[in-house]
Amino acid sequence: MRPQSAYTTLRLEGVFSSNEEKLMAEYETFQHDVLVIGAGGAGLRAAIEASAAGVSVGMVCKSLLGKAHTVMAEGGIAAALANVDDRDNWKVHFADTMRGGQYANNWRMAELHAREAPDRVRELEAWGAVFDRTDDGRILQRNFGGHKYPRLAHVGDRTGLEMIRTLQDHGIHQGIDVHMEQTVLTLLKDGDRVVGAFGYDRERGRFKVYRAKAVVLATGGIGRAYKITSNSWEYTGDGHALAYRAGAELIDMEFVQFHPTGMVWPPSVRGILVTEGVRGEGGILTNKEGRRFMFDDIPANYKTQTADNEEEGWRYCQGDKNARRPPELLTRDHVARCIVRQIKEGRGSPHGGVYLDIAWIKKRVANGEAYIKRKLPSMYHQFKQLADIDITGEPMEVGPTTHYVMGGIRVDSDRQMSRVPGLFAAGECAAGINGANRLGGNSLSDLLVFGKRAGEFAAKFARENQLGAVNEEEMREASREALAPFDRAANVQGEGAYQVQHDLQEMMQDLVGIVRREDEMVQALNGITELKKRAANVAVMGNREFNPGWHTALDLNNLLTVSEAVARAGLERKESRGAHFREDFPDKADKFAKVNTIIWQGEDGRMQIRLEPLPEMPEHLKQIIEEMK
Repeated sequence: MRPQSAYTTLRLEGVFSSNEEKLMAEYETFQHDVLVIGAGGAGLRAAIEASAAGVSVGMVCKSLLGKAHTVMAEGGIAAALANVDDRDNWKVHFADTMRGGQYANNWRMAELHAREAPDRVRELEAWGAVFDRTDDGRILQRNFGGHKYPRLAHVGDRTGLEMIRTLQDHGIHQGIDVHMEQTVLTLLKDGDRVVGAFGYDRERGRFKVYRAKAVVLATGGIGRAYKITSNSWEYTGDGHALAYRAGAELIDMEFVQFHPTGMVWPPSVRGILVTEGVRGEGGILTNKEGRRFMFDDIPANYKTQTADNEEEGWRYCQGDKNARRPPELLTRDHVARCIVRQIKEGRGSPHGGVYLDIAWIKKRVANGEAYIKRKLPSMYHQFKQLADIDITGEPMEVGPTTHYVMGGIRVDSDRQMSRVPGLFAAGECAAGINGANRLGGNSLSDLLVFGKRAGEFAAKFARENQLGAVNEEEMREASREALAPFDRAANVQGEGAYQVQHDLQEMMQDLVGIVRREDEMVQALNGITELKKRAANVAVMGNREFNPGWHTALDLNNLLTVSEAVARAGLERKESRGAHFREDFPDKADKFAKVNTIIWQGEDGRMQIRLEPLPEMPEHLKQIIEEMK
């Protein structure tokens, strides 16, 4: 039976000033047991699980349903199904994830992820996902960087799209109420507990209240804090900032992953992702001299697993179980730094990248053009349509792009609840599983595993608690702040939101990017202080309906919050580990080997930071890691 949700309309008269619509403002108020904020893979999976538990579920999404950034995920879902190589199992996957994260991971989350990912993939298949197949009909799996065996279940290079299609088709029958094109401005609290959210309708600009017994944040990442990013326009750090302001802790925000291969030409598409699947299918990286530079820099701890010649690397990509992986399939942080080194030393491509060549395999594969189009259909069309490049005949120009944040909301490993009662998080906005660096494909299985868990335990919390009281003054203050840019425009004050956002993105790209130094991060923090003053004086012309300038102004607070968190955490970690590379501290330091950076909002409103030891790993998991070495 479909769970029923209710909404009422609350009229608040005399709340707003002249430019805030004098007479009356109408707040629509929706009521749910569980409110999920975000409609990507984690949000949908959480909503499905909570609804299956018999509670009423509402889901708020910033864009239209089906447009979440998960649809852009290309490579596959990492899960130890062992369909292509029977040596694979959850223990190998766990060890790979821990090694890729430089052992800064939450070991319990890494264990749960490795154990449960195969079931979540089979579940997705049972719900209708159409995966690529092996010759005997099982789900096909491909090679990916950092994974010892072929592990990524995929649908060509459109896996995220198929995941969203499947979850939506399944979830739409569960009685989930979907609120599309809505943005949440603040979480509502009753004492220490979260009891709902206050937001607005992006189309008409009307404020909305969402009352709930439990809230799940599944809002994705922070990529729009940077100039060059593969992330969609939605990724403005909303969940991170909402949780931070509600009293939750953020951890490991210094660990921002720069995917080694984004498009670099033409400028209008710079940063758009070029899937790691290109390299998994045999693509090679070369500099302007035509040399495969990745052979020149293979880390010592990966030498026994990495091919030192072209022939063996190709055999690996073709499924030879006895071959070592090509160096292009090393971890993303390492490949990204190697590419940056080539560019800085003058061996890059004409437009500031390097070359990624899949066309070369036509020498190795019969009917190679059709083979490439079949294996990488989205990449073929992406480059043909956006750059007029035929990847079956010529190389792509690629370079690093801001892709993923390993840091995020600190949650309980099993339940996914933050330290704020009633507030759960899953997916990219939650942290722990990936440590210092995420392996490709782990993000999609992370969405499924921990999205399910967040929905399950949010529903349990909702059944055990009643609706809390909402504070009208809290909502009034939020609405006043949201409408303030219109007042400044009426008084001919302030500047445009786009210029502030642009300056922040430029600064983060230049000063808190792939290679970091103390003086530059201090400069960035000083810059963020000035940008906060400018953001507080932003003016917006026009009215509340269909006003993207207003939306950008409201995003600034979240972008500035997560940018400050990245810079402060980067300063605190005086070493290089995983995706965090300090030019002034290029080596790992024992002091930071097993610690999290913890960030929270102090009572004075200022950002606080401390280091905290990681929980000790149990002996049976230590033994697994030793065995896999």
